[in-house]
Amino acid sequence: MSIFVIDDHPLMREAVVMLLRRLRASTQVVELERLASVNRAIAEHGEPELVCLDLKLPDTNGVSGVREVRQMLPDTSLIVLSASPASDYEDLAREAGADAYVEKSAGAAQIAKVLREFLADEVEDENAPTIPEKLSKRQKQLLVMLDRGLSNRDIAEQLQISEHTVKVHLWRLFRRLNVKSRSQASHLARTAGLLDL
Repeated sequence: MSIFVIDDHPLMREAVVMLLRRLRASTQVVELERLASVNRAIAEHGEPELVCLDLKLPDTNGVSGVREVRQMLPDTSLIVLSASPASDYEDLAREAGADAYVEKSAGAAQIAKVLREFLADEVEDENAPTIPEKLSKRQKQLLVMLDRGLSNRDIAEQLQISEHTVKVHLWRLFRRLNVKSRSQASHLARTAGLLDL
């Protein structure tokens, strides 16, 4: 499996690559400068298990890059690493499909902590997703909607609740399943047959 690091600033890209190699030396890390290179990289290296994406690339605008990556790689974990403050873009990025948002100014230790969470399921068994014996009706609904790729806004509209309430429900669901992201929850739901309950 590989990890894609998409950032047009060589220094930042190299720093992230170094962190990733320190966390998991065996994984192939593919460096890309723009979104237009992703399809070629998938053809050469296969679908990655993780994408680290800068919001501001020469060929993207705002969270459009998040949406594009999510369309190309619906089941891949996606971390946004951005120079923009989380207060400006985190909610938008998550709604567009990002699994995590980290400010570049957070520093190496914090960035490594988030990366470790997304790489941990292969390294530490206690971090493996768990299949609960019983899910609530609401949790089953959420899993079906996540599997369909709906955004928090879409889910809120369909369930006639606020986006904030959707976030709270998803946070509880992820804790229940012991997963870190929408894509992990969706994958677990499919492989464990939770969508048929």
